[in-house]
Amino acid sequence: MMIPWSGLVLGVLFGLILEGAGFGDPGCLTAQLRFSNWAVFKVMFTAIVVSSILLYASRAFGLIHLSDIFVPSVYFWGTLLGGVGVGIGMAVGGYCPGTSAVAMASGRLDGLLFLVGIGGGTLAFNQVYPSIKPWIYAQTGPASITVPQLLHVSPWGVLGALMAILVTISWLVDRTRSTSIPATVAPFAPAGTSQPKH
Repeated sequence: MMIPWSGLVLGVLFGLILEGAGFGDPGCLTAQLRFSNWAVFKVMFTAIVVSSILLYASRAFGLIHLSDIFVPSVYFWGTLLGGVGVGIGMAVGGYCPGTSAVAMASGRLDGLLFLVGIGGGTLAFNQVYPSIKPWIYAQTGPASITVPQLLHVSPWGVLGALMAILVTISWLVDRTRSTSIPATVAPFAPAGTSQPKH
């Protein structure tokens, strides 16, 4: 059997990046869901933008063909069910499948338990899948097309828009953080004394 070394190497590198960004801590993801820490958005959105640029650059240089890349079709109800299920799991457990693997590799027991839960949930889904399959595929959207194809625009235009979103939100988050930091407060003084004036 042929071992996909490229996938393994990239997976390990991506895991190291996630660990370096602090995503092995479940508090990081839950803080993002509370909009109190935008590190997850910045790292993941940056990964999306960079990988998209490399993908279309490779296509432009003839290194790969877009037809060789699997693009799934849109199934509205199935996507809704999966999104809600994964979202609830992330909010409750503080991990997504990738970050739980990072946490487990870092020696965290909760990361291992989360992965066990993913496995159990997958087995449970396989049991009920035949009965919900008609509902999942009841509402089918555009078949196997990308966002540029859907909007009839250049891929570089979409990438430019994504870059603008990343830069704008990062700037807004940094600006909000800088304005919300309280001013330096003088040390506590005993009752009956006054604070020195500057």
